[in-house]
Amino acid sequence: MIEITSTTEQETFAVGRRLAGLLKPGDVVLLTGRLGCGKTLFTSGIGDGLGVDEPVVSPSFVLVRSYRGFLPLIHADVYRLSSTGEFEDLDLLSDAAEGVLVIEWGGVVAQALPEDFLTVDFEVKDDGQRVLSIRPSGSWRSRDLGPLAA
Repeated sequence: MIEITSTTEQETFAVGRRLAGLLKPGDVVLLTGRLGCGKTLFTSGIGDGLGVDEPVVSPSFVLVRSYRGFLPLIHADVYRLSSTGEFEDLDLLSDAAEGVLVIEWGGVVAQALPEDFLTVDFEVKDDGQRVLSIRPSGSWRSRDLGPLAA
């Protein structure tokens, strides 16, 4: 596990942007943390790093947004889903097979995913700093995540 402390929105964005440089087609990234902790901002950084030209915004009310970049970015928010069956019905894994799937509130669907995914847990401290705990699963364990802490 890697822990990164972010003291500004720009730093949170930059960590997402650095992660984009490590992503490849078919990758899944789960984001967990309370409301307003920086999950969408982090995803905006991923989008920027993937060459997405439009603003990356929260998919909370539409569940899924798709963006074109060097790799397609599928950005989902599964907070309002009531079962893993509903998640499976969205067929996001196949939609993102040629791109990257980022799932906000991803902890609720982790058991419905293949074993290869990266989890980023966001914790907001009393002073407003964010601690991003990055936990690899499956094949992510053998990938070099060092550039994220740069």
